Amino acid sequence: MPEGHTIHRLAADHRERFGGRPVRVSSPQGKFADSAALLDGSVLETTEAHGKHLFLGFPGEEWIHIHLGLFGKVAFGDAPAPPPTDTVRLRLVNPEGYVDLRGPTTCALVTDAEKRAIHDRLGPDPLRAADDPDKAWRRISKSRTTIAALLMDQKVIAGVGNVYRAEVLFRHGIDPYRTGKDLARREWDAIWSDLAALMREGVRLNRIDTVRPEHTPEAMGRPPRVDDHGGEVYVYRRTHQPCLVCGDEIRTAGLAARNLFWCPGCQTR
Repeated sequence: MPEGHTIHRLAADHRERFGGRPVRVSSPQGKFADSAALLDGSVLETTEAHGKHLFLGFPGEEWIHIHLGLFGKVAFGDAPAPPPTDTVRLRLVNPEGYVDLRGPTTCALVTDAEKRAIHDRLGPDPLRAADDPDKAWRRISKSRTTIAALLMDQKVIAGVGNVYRAEVLFRHGIDPYRTGKDLARREWDAIWSDLAALMREGVRLNRIDTVRPEHTPEAMGRPPRVDDHGGEVYVYRRTHQPCLVCGDEIRTAGLAARNLFWCPGCQTR
């Protein structure tokens, strides 16, 4: 499932390619056809992301709400747009290009009030400048749940997925099984600040890189990492490999239906 930086990047790409201009809206697959007909020819006024939710704003306070889920894909292309396949849930077209959405968990037309309700049930997002980390801290500081599970709970903090969860805990030397109530406020502030910086870089580069300069392939004289998420990491999907910092063996275990990765030598706090 895409992490929050990908959704913010998609919001920016939609805004750059289609924002402020009328767009043709269609649903070749048919599942969004009625809503597409209502929006066809309207101006895409704005785009927004919150965690793993993408919103495309149209006149009349109407929004297309998109959640990619596990299988959703977005593909941009230049004009002329080729004939769409029948797997395309949503297509936007203007004279310069097109974008196709396939396989999302959610693609729905919502009102402004319905959109606000979605925001209200989400935690703060490190990539949204106005979001308050105190909102997440109030829940974390009272919780007996592990910090690893809390970081993946979108009601606590929005946009963090398995990669950022594993990597930020490693970067701060925190045992993923520590409970939220055992985390110090200064540790939470450092985690939030680090997530914001890492995810901003993720938006800029369109990939996740979490290793510090002294641990890059060039600095260490090691081969670059090859993985479908495309970045340099400390622990994510590095099970049984040596830690880049201490040399201990990276471990993995199941936690909240996801694989957890950590270094027992470095993550002792």
